[in-house]
Amino acid sequence: MRGLTRGLAVALVVAAAVPDTRPAGAAGAPAAPTASGTHRFQAQREPELKELLQKIVSSADCFTDRYEAEVWHNAMEPRLRSFVATYEDRVDILDHVYCEAKRDPDLTLPPDLVLAVIEVESRFDPSAVSRSGAVGLMQVMPFWPSRLGMRDQLIRTAPNIRMGCEILRYYFRAEHHDWARALARYNGSVGHRGYAQLIIDRWQHAWHF
Repeated sequence: MRGLTRGLAVALVVAAAVPDTRPAGAAGAPAAPTASGTHRFQAQREPELKELLQKIVSSADCFTDRYEAEVWHNAMEPRLRSFVATYEDRVDILDHVYCEAKRDPDLTLPPDLVLAVIEVESRFDPSAVSRSGAVGLMQVMPFWPSRLGMRDQLIRTAPNIRMGCEILRYYFRAEHHDWARALARYNGSVGHRGYAQLIIDRWQHAWHF
């Protein structure tokens, strides 16, 4: 987490941003560049995701090292105060982000990157719904969740973060650990660097752990 991967560094090259179509967020948070409605609507529909989501939602809760979790909470909880009103909700988000980011020991996600995704996608609003239909903290597209009877879970913190992290991990693996391409596929903005650029910028300058 302390250095940029080669793919991530490439994403930091200045590029034209995708037009901003969302309102300004809490505490002046930047609005997410979005793909066209059609492209975002088609995002997260790979057939492989059906099995992954079905498996991950039915799996047991994960556990993390107590000391590491405490260090994580102490570092990140103050940064969430301008987005999330109550201490309990802040800790709940931090618990699930840290846990789900590290669920797969063969391919862990940087939990601070996940926070950057949540900020840009939903401004930490669990009930957020985009014009393309993406739902919740990590703006999970409801295509597979609906077919698996999980749509109602998308506004809940734990299953939304669990599904969002699994989808992001799937793209990160598919794109051979290239964050820029993985993030673009998550958002449905392949071919545009604005979204990945914004996520990486927030990761490095607002959420770096």
